[in-house]
Amino acid sequence: MLTYDVQIWSIRKRANRAKPYQLRWRVGPRPHSKSYTLKAQADGRRAELLTALRQREQFDVDTGLPASELADQTSPTWYEHACAYAVMKWPDASAKHRAGIADALATITPELVTDKRGALDKKVLRRALYSWAFSIRPDDNGTLKLRAEVEEAPEEVAAALRWIARKSVKVTDLNTPSVLRSALEALNLRLDGKRAAENTIHRKETVFSNCLRYAVEREALASLPLGKVDWKAPETDDEVDFRFVPGPRQAKALIAAVGAQGQRGGHLRAFFGCLYYAAMRPAEVTDLRVSACTLPDEGWGELVLSGSTPRVGSAWTDSGESFDSRGLKRRARKATRSVPIPPVLVRLLRAHIKEYGAADDGRLFRAHRGGHVLSKEYGEIWQKARDAVLSPEEAASPLAEVPYSLRHAGVSLWLESGVAPAEVARRAGHSIAVLFRFYAKAIHRNQQRSNEQIERSLDAAEKDEAANDADS
Repeated sequence: MLTYDVQIWSIRKRANRAKPYQLRWRVGPRPHSKSYTLKAQADGRRAELLTALRQREQFDVDTGLPASELADQTSPTWYEHACAYAVMKWPDASAKHRAGIADALATITPELVTDKRGALDKKVLRRALYSWAFSIRPDDNGTLKLRAEVEEAPEEVAAALRWIARKSVKVTDLNTPSVLRSALEALNLRLDGKRAAENTIHRKETVFSNCLRYAVEREALASLPLGKVDWKAPETDDEVDFRFVPGPRQAKALIAAVGAQGQRGGHLRAFFGCLYYAAMRPAEVTDLRVSACTLPDEGWGELVLSGSTPRVGSAWTDSGESFDSRGLKRRARKATRSVPIPPVLVRLLRAHIKEYGAADDGRLFRAHRGGHVLSKEYGEIWQKARDAVLSPEEAASPLAEVPYSLRHAGVSLWLESGVAPAEVARRAGHSIAVLFRFYAKAIHRNQQRSNEQIERSLDAAEKDEAANDADS
């Protein structure tokens, strides 16, 4: 129990004792004492206790220690805390987020050590942390634990984890600015020593900050220490560069070129059509079911999206499969999103169903030999389509560099066509804030066109008023 009820007495000398100088103090109802060989030692310790008292620290009744010293003594190591954080986050995190947490913690943890004597190879330590320490498994009783505690790790992995457990600093050491800075600066670098991408640094810094907040929650830290260091993640430019977003003619030509890439390409033509005409994410397209499609003989159709299946690796999913079945991005698990689709996509999907049918579970798109469509497979087809459609100069540029460019192109087309930003955000599954951050230029051009329309209406009203005045 902690209390402010503390009394510290003067040093008492006791004759014929090996340690004659005794410091005595009381915390609540309980007396405490400690003896020293030299008076200077006793005076120094007394000064430390008085300083803590003057700084209005509470003292622990049982140990007699100031709260800060008690925290140092009972503090877990950073490695122990990081493992506890990974376990705590695992049940409610998506598979992709689980992998992101492990990635960030595996970047930071090797820097938060007392020294690096006896350290193993960086790649071995990285694998040990990422794949064994921060990857979680249920034990025989269903309790979530570190993979290294449930499965037998290779000896080099086990040795790396023993080393990091022995060398890891205490969580309370992160109150020291130099220790905190070493962790933050580690976020800037990749394993090969080169600078990481801005978005990667931001993502890892968020995990680190949340892990520190969990330390405050567990009372391992009194407060969040990030403000003690003059450091911030680099600025990022999330805005889409429209110089490299394909226009309607290019998008149509690229989708047609996909269909011309043999059997594999023919099976993926409607897949790429969904990316452009419905502005869907690839993981949403891989989860698209026949039951979600309304495809009339004529006119516009509709897709009702309810899930996505991103590929993240079997180590991070509950099912043990490499694809994670989940709800729509940043939406409640059972939320749906209705997307009206133009006749051109209706025809593409109807032709696809007629030619290829659907998987047993209703999925429209499968790999050429069955199973989920892999990003590697549709990425290869996309590059062949680029080479077929674009000039050598365009192909060497970032123009339509990745399949996701079609989603950017689809959203841009809607905005350029005058669709209200709120409706564009709804169809694309964005928040308004994200839409404005990524598509600011397209929205600005749309607003400029709206301003011109309003101005023409105001001018027409003024001309009508002037004409009426002249007639009267």
